[in-house]
Amino acid sequence: MSLAVLYSRALAGMQAPLVTVETHIANGLPSFNIVGLADTEVKESKDRVRAALQNAQFKIPAQRITINLAPADLPKESGRFDLPIALGILAATGQIPKDKLDQYEWAGELALTGELRPIHGALAMTYHASQSGRSFILPQQNAAEAALVKKATIYAAKSLLQICAHLSGHEPLPIYHNDPEAPTENYPDLDEVKGQAHAKRALEIAAAGGHSILMIGPPGTGKSMLAARFPGILPPMTEVEALESAAIQSLSNGSFNIDHWKRRPFRTPHHTASGIALVGGGSNPRPGEISLAMHGVLFLDELAEFDRKVLEVLREPLESGKITISRAARQAEFPAQFQLVAAMNPCPCGYLGHPSGKCHCTPDQIARYRGRISGPLLDRIDLQIEVPAIPQEELMRHNVIGEKSSVIRARVTESHQRQLNRQGKTNSQLSVKEIDQHCALDTASENLLKQAISRLNLSARAYHRILKVARTIADLAGIEKINNQHIAEAIQYRRLDKG
Repeated sequence: MSLAVLYSRALAGMQAPLVTVETHIANGLPSFNIVGLADTEVKESKDRVRAALQNAQFKIPAQRITINLAPADLPKESGRFDLPIALGILAATGQIPKDKLDQYEWAGELALTGELRPIHGALAMTYHASQSGRSFILPQQNAAEAALVKKATIYAAKSLLQICAHLSGHEPLPIYHNDPEAPTENYPDLDEVKGQAHAKRALEIAAAGGHSILMIGPPGTGKSMLAARFPGILPPMTEVEALESAAIQSLSNGSFNIDHWKRRPFRTPHHTASGIALVGGGSNPRPGEISLAMHGVLFLDELAEFDRKVLEVLREPLESGKITISRAARQAEFPAQFQLVAAMNPCPCGYLGHPSGKCHCTPDQIARYRGRISGPLLDRIDLQIEVPAIPQEELMRHNVIGEKSSVIRARVTESHQRQLNRQGKTNSQLSVKEIDQHCALDTASENLLKQAISRLNLSARAYHRILKVARTIADLAGIEKINNQHIAEAIQYRRLDKG
């Protein structure tokens, strides 16, 4: 009787629980069985492993081979278990030494030639492997993203033969090191957008405080241009933020692109996207657009064209910063700390309030169109602004030099740092108690806000959102105490509350 034990990782949401790969070789009729709640992709690995071992000139025992993936109640999926299964067979039959197997964790899909193919989720698996104190051996294509975990010891391999040579001591694999370069900033510049000073100011406030924003205006007024330039004014990503964002993208179909290291994601799903596409799901839950936009921007253009049921799934993530996906057999939680930037037309034809007077929509049509976005969802959007048509004279003016994104970003970064120093988080993430502590008002500001609540029938949530935005406006101005000017400006950004 021969037994070999290796370690690998499964994926369950953002977690990568340990999987023990036990290989048992026993006398009996030749067979190859994989047990332990294995998915179809894992069960098919026996054919890939058999061909890979034969093409690498190893012997496959004509005996009863049993592979156990423990724990048995944890679902196992994808081809990442090919490598530990193949090594387990070789170790159990004495073709490679067993003494070093417990020092490593393994993941990799095998080609029929014995070459290693990339896997998804390498970053999440490497992070948990580093906490266990074991080194991680994986395909060379995944090594760059895995090396983003600074404390991890990574070995990159091209083939099964390379790993066997390493374990046998003939050709040890070098420890993989990679220091990703700072990202090249190639966002389009905000100074390319003519006019729209009010919208640019609102975007600056949103970027500084981490607030969500909705832009309403006729076609061709620059809403999409403004949104595309929004990532260029966001503060630089920290190491922790970059790692969290990269780990989420590593879980999607494919690996994380190392060229995007420390670049804030900018996701733009089409308005035909489903609710599952936005929040994630599937029998084996995968992250959706709101999670793939982690620490970045989710831009929903033509917001009113999205199905209302699809938009409603954004309510809880906007409030909590996470999403829990529950299925009959599995439950997974993904982070969803994104900034929502949305744009929509004011009416079905889009030309309500346009100087051309093209709009012939009736009040009922306009009400039905805007009714596609529920009140509770609008209540969760901090800034709601109007982006009017640009006057002809301003549009045709040449050599107009606006404020560059780099200048605005410097102010945003300074304000962002001020918030972190004071409360350890952005203003948009303040709790009710923290709002009472950091957003205290003087008498004049209180009176102004009372009038706004009375006239606009603001909800408690809208009241707190106004205070958070006012706190950000004060931080941009470098002022410690919120005054009535900050409150007045914050109220101006509740466009839809005013009708």
